[in-house]
Amino acid sequence: MMSTGEQEVLEANAAFYEAFAGRDVEAMDDLWARQASVSCCHPGWSLLLGRRAVLESWRSILEAPSAPEVACSREVVHLLGDVAVVLCVETLTEGQLMATNVFAREFGRWRILHHHASMILADSDEDEDEDEDEDEEPPSGFLN
Repeated sequence: MMSTGEQEVLEANAAFYEAFAGRDVEAMDDLWARQASVSCCHPGWSLLLGRRAVLESWRSILEAPSAPEVACSREVVHLLGDVAVVLCVETLTEGQLMATNVFAREFGRWRILHHHASMILADSDEDEDEDEDEDEEPPSGFLN
């Protein structure tokens, strides 16, 4: 069963993808942390550090006529107090990406600290098991 905190993080993650899919620059700006340092690594880009650089990158992506359509699925949340990590799959017209979104609670609200998306070269056809052993090896291709 999912905790309230995990549900809140997943709602924040969903808001991120709604802003992305809706090309909503203002909503995207509102989702990123203000107190903590932020970073972002778009596929094929160098690491971006700092709120200004990260938000400029999102503005250029969301305002571009060729902005990708994106959908999020297979979310897994790891809640660690006031920090949370969401692992998910981003589906675009061109294929799928594996994404990691890190959130921190600022003034009672979950905000994004870090987003990283990269190509999935191989994917397992096995269904994810929520009760799987934490010591179990990841599916082949998961980290390659």
